[in-house]
Amino acid sequence: MERKVFVVDAEEKGTRLDLFLTARGGSFSRSYWKKLCLQGNVLVDDQKKLKGSYRLQAGQRVEAWIPPPDIFRVEPEDIPLEVIYEDEDLLVVNKPRGQVVHPAAGHRRGTLVNALLAHCRALFDFDDQIRPGIVHRLDKDTTGLLVVAKNELAFKNLSAQFKARKVKREYRALVRGRPPAEEGTIDAPLGRDRHYRKRMAIREDGTGRRSVTHYRVLKRWGSYALLSLLLETGRTHQIRVHLASIGCPVIGDPLYGPKKSSFNRQGQMLHARTLGFMHPRSKEYQEFIVEPGREFCEFLKWLSKREGKRNAQKTDHGCKRYPPCLDTHCP
Repeated sequence: MERKVFVVDAEEKGTRLDLFLTARGGSFSRSYWKKLCLQGNVLVDDQKKLKGSYRLQAGQRVEAWIPPPDIFRVEPEDIPLEVIYEDEDLLVVNKPRGQVVHPAAGHRRGTLVNALLAHCRALFDFDDQIRPGIVHRLDKDTTGLLVVAKNELAFKNLSAQFKARKVKREYRALVRGRPPAEEGTIDAPLGRDRHYRKRMAIREDGTGRRSVTHYRVLKRWGSYALLSLLLETGRTHQIRVHLASIGCPVIGDPLYGPKKSSFNRQGQMLHARTLGFMHPRSKEYQEFIVEPGREFCEFLKWLSKREGKRNAQKTDHGCKRYPPCLDTHCP
């Protein structure tokens, strides 16, 4: 068993035990910690606490004993996979909305890795059978481009490029709000939210990691905007947190935007559009572009009609690439 020990800070006085552990204990859910309490695996000042509702006092010592994780085998699944490019070293795929990248608690099947293993069983696992070939990730409801390594050469080389910030990653986002300028940079450190484990937050207390997002406004419709975003760093939920911090949450994002919004049914309007890197074997620069999907484009059309803009009647301007309303020459 793994042992974790925490001391309750003064500002955490009165916090429920299960919420305290959720905030402090890493990636485990509140229900997981409640279950651990019921099993007698959580002690406060050396006394077992079976109820997650126990209210903590400043200075108390919380000790948790975590059993080893269940070991399971990731199986190939016949899931549709949109391959943009493939060679002996790597694949570039277009991930759909709603698909988790790799298996985790609550998502053992139906992931991108399950689909990849059915397509190509020779993915490099690097001692990680849960995330074979995975060099970087996208959130479940973020669509767009991912590169996957097939062998050790590709995995180490691509990982090094991401670490050195040499990979070009450009996103498109539809936001609700008014960006403060036509273009700018959000430089704000990110870390885990102390009170809600599923959220990240801007942390100015020295515990956050430097996070930098560059944005450019492509179009405005009153209180809505279409943005192009370039990542200088790649932290968890970086774009979503940064945009929310300037009053422009991504449309359809209930975690960092309005929890009750009719737009949440549309899905999260964030798409990884451009991915560029040096090929690990040829050393030649490769860049891939995939435009956002139909839901994104339909929302753009709705915005144009809603605001009564001139381009509401000009989405069909002879361009054959879908969606036409994202073309640079579209009014």
